[in-house]
Amino acid sequence: MEELPRILGLDIGTKRTGVAVSDATRFLGSPLCTIEERDPVRWVTQVLDIINKEEVGTVVVGIPLNQYGEEGRDAVRIRSYVSLLRKRTPLPVVEWDERYTTVQAERSLISADLSRQKRKLVIDRVAATIILQGYLDSQRGPSEEHWH
Repeated sequence: MEELPRILGLDIGTKRTGVAVSDATRFLGSPLCTIEERDPVRWVTQVLDIINKEEVGTVVVGIPLNQYGEEGRDAVRIRSYVSLLRKRTPLPVVEWDERYTTVQAERSLISADLSRQKRKLVIDRVAATIILQGYLDSQRGPSEEHWH
């Protein structure tokens, strides 16, 4: 398969940002790290460093929508980070519906029998991976979505 620039997934929370990255074929997303920075200027610098290091070509950011598909209360705050990122990079920054990703991440970590302490350490990057994987899956054609 041909190697493409990787896609970065971000789950921007109130305290931390979970980061995930695709493989070079853009088939599979994997947890990468957690950014602990909340200052927007230092935050964007850390994201840009990851973009350069991981050879990223697209950034996908989860935007929280409620159960009716309307923007959640954190959407405005997250959009300010998206706006800053768009000003600092020419790469496409895609907004992606992140409804229920943290719940999905929590459930998968509970089913993996991780303690509450360990879940807290990885939940953000797992949520970022779920956001990224949803985007990656949506980019494949219908014939590629199912194993034959």
